[in-house]
Amino acid sequence: MSDEIKKGLVGVVSDETKVSEVMPEINSLTYRGYAVQELCAKCNFEQVAYLLLHGELPNPDELKAFEEYERTNRNISDTLKNTIKNYPNNAHPMDTTRTTVSHMGLEDPDTEDNSPESNMRKSMRLLAQISTAVAANFRIRKGQEIINPDLSLSFSENFFHMSFGKVPSPEVVKAFDVSMILYAEHSFNASTFTSRVITSSLSDMHGAVVGGIASLKGPLHGGANEAVAHMLNEVGSADKAEEFILNKIKNKELIMGFGHRVYRDGDSRVPTMTEYYYKTAEFYQNKELPKISKILENTMLREKKIKPNLDFPAGPAYQLMGFDIDFFTPIFVVSRITGWCAHIMEQLSSNKLIRPLSKYAGSPHRKIN
Repeated sequence: MSDEIKKGLVGVVSDETKVSEVMPEINSLTYRGYAVQELCAKCNFEQVAYLLLHGELPNPDELKAFEEYERTNRNISDTLKNTIKNYPNNAHPMDTTRTTVSHMGLEDPDTEDNSPESNMRKSMRLLAQISTAVAANFRIRKGQEIINPDLSLSFSENFFHMSFGKVPSPEVVKAFDVSMILYAEHSFNASTFTSRVITSSLSDMHGAVVGGIASLKGPLHGGANEAVAHMLNEVGSADKAEEFILNKIKNKELIMGFGHRVYRDGDSRVPTMTEYYYKTAEFYQNKELPKISKILENTMLREKKIKPNLDFPAGPAYQLMGFDIDFFTPIFVVSRITGWCAHIMEQLSSNKLIRPLSKYAGSPHRKIN
């Protein structure tokens, strides 16, 4: 046994994957070999979801069948609706989302079947139903009635419909769709690795996704987009932004939305999401939020040479769209369900129990007196 300890498994290659990679030669996150920037420009979220789950972009017939299956599986049971209605109003939406997926596992007819065909069906049902459940929770928290899915709408259009009872402009829908694509997958991040560890014991897909959600909740992972929005609101105005961030740096406080372990020259998803964040701000005629963001970004780069990550533009974009801050990470789940399911199926295709060793650092052998 080696005495070398890799805290946080930094630099440890635990397995191989065909799902995604940050390719150093182009400094870009890629899904199945395609740069995410190109996918955002030329595809919608449904096409990218198909790519992640099946390995290739769909042809028109494949896309049509995929969309039809997703749309016809959007409805959630009355039992789950009642469960959502009875969640405590002060419960964090990530906790309720975690419980929702666990409930879905109780109802799914394929829960105990880990065959490739069954897991693909479960992946599709999870993709279709998680958005319905999150939107239902969003409305119940506001004292509003649940809105059933509209099967005539695209994935992103339908999420707005179920959340607000209306679909915004195509520009806003596109910005949301882009965020779905960018959040969909990111290799062996903490939540994906958690899902793969659970899967490696031959547990079920819903259980693995529940574990992924629990991991994603943390502010060092998915919860960072919530922290960014709270930070921007705390700053309040552009004239206070530089002083705010300088004080954070001076006091050595953790500043969310900046830095990433994987990227050498900045998060490759940021330029695309920032473009659509600014477009969203322009549509809603909000000039202040982008000003604050630019000052924070420029100050961090000047003082610490640290660039923002995806959460930095995504958080304020969701806020402009009208989503409550504590629902930002559940929206992340709505997207990342595709990446998790792709990895769960990949883990099962060549499975080995993930069971690392540890170095004992406790008391030496002793006896009870």
